[in-house]
Amino acid sequence: MSTAHWRVAHAFNSTLPGWLVILPTRHLLALTEILPEAAGELGGLLHRLSRALEQVTGCTKTYLMQFSEAEGFSHLHVHVVPRMPDQPDDRCGPAVFGYLVDDEQQYLPAAERDRVACGVRTAMEQLAQ
Repeated sequence: MSTAHWRVAHAFNSTLPGWLVILPTRHLLALTEILPEAAGELGGLLHRLSRALEQVTGCTKTYLMQFSEAEGFSHLHVHVVPRMPDQPDDRCGPAVFGYLVDDEQQYLPAAERDRVACGVRTAMEQLAQ
């Protein structure tokens, strides 16, 4: 899904259903580079995505993270990650990044990513009504 200033995608290298990434439609390196209208849009988008993830995944809350420092990923991107009710302690808080893996064999299957993404899109459309 996309808006005037943002694109949302399911993370390809996640083992956790619902790990979303928000990317700006123009190249940015830091939050301070966001135009005021894009910043306003981001706030509402984060709120609606969090509500949609609750509906689709049954999460109890969402984590929001923005570091933009990993090699090859220094551009601005925001992670919106579901915090599941049965999530193990060793995957809570910053340790949630343990759900991102390098081994393609462990990635959440594309069909599951698509199913969750379509569910989030539908929930977002319903929230807009």
